[in-house]
Amino acid sequence: MTSSARTLTERWASLALAIFSAGVLVFLVAPILAILPLSVNDSAFLTYPLRGFSTRWYEAVFASDKWRLAVQNSFLIGLPATLVATVLGTMAAIGLSLADFRGKGIVTAMMLSPLVVPIVIVAVALYFFFAPLGLTQSYTGLIIAHAALGSPFVVVTVGAALASFDRNLARAAAGLGAPPLVVFQRIMLPLLRPGVISGALFAFALSLDEVVTVLLLGAPHQRTIPREMFSGLRDSLNPSIAVVATLLTVLAVFLLLVIEWLRVRNERLRRREGRVSG
Repeated sequence: MTSSARTLTERWASLALAIFSAGVLVFLVAPILAILPLSVNDSAFLTYPLRGFSTRWYEAVFASDKWRLAVQNSFLIGLPATLVATVLGTMAAIGLSLADFRGKGIVTAMMLSPLVVPIVIVAVALYFFFAPLGLTQSYTGLIIAHAALGSPFVVVTVGAALASFDRNLARAAAGLGAPPLVVFQRIMLPLLRPGVISGALFAFALSLDEVVTVLLLGAPHQRTIPREMFSGLRDSLNPSIAVVATLLTVLAVFLLLVIEWLRVRNERLRRREGRVSG
């Protein structure tokens, strides 16, 4: 095959790949984008075609006591759960990275099991475990449950950051007499901070989106945003649900942008560290 023929084939292959990738992207994003116009629909139902443009459903959501309570409960549960998941996940990731012991693979698999085990099974198991302890229908139980579900994300992101961490920096600091806590605060944490923050954002997003454990463990007055949406889908299909879905989509995009910014910042820190080491 001549060079020109090979170049033409590569161009057609690149074009076909671009078209296929665009089709997959549209397939994945179209259902999300389809719900956005319904939030400004003048109709009282979630239907197409749109009757007209109106912001009355946004006004209804912001003036609603039940949605205000749902937002309050989501943050009241999500923020402490994120804090607990971040601390425990970071400690677990550092321990798994630095320590070498028999059964390490099994321990890692158990820590990451909430990522692969169906959420219904986890929620039922938590219910039977929490019921004798009096933690069902309590904020404490929901915070612990969401922290347990979010901590694997922190383990994964911090573990990925630790994979490129230069342990010689910690050894040098320890050799100069720095205590382990000072080494962690001054050396490890600044370099791991992008991974820690990314894991915390994933944990918070999971808590904000989780509904199954809230249905099984939560009390009637502990309705979160997804539980309120679930109830609204059963009882009243009006565009207020589309409004909340739009706001959650905007929040998710913002979190993804923050994570991408952290990724770029982490790459810059690695390149800077490499130039200093060289």
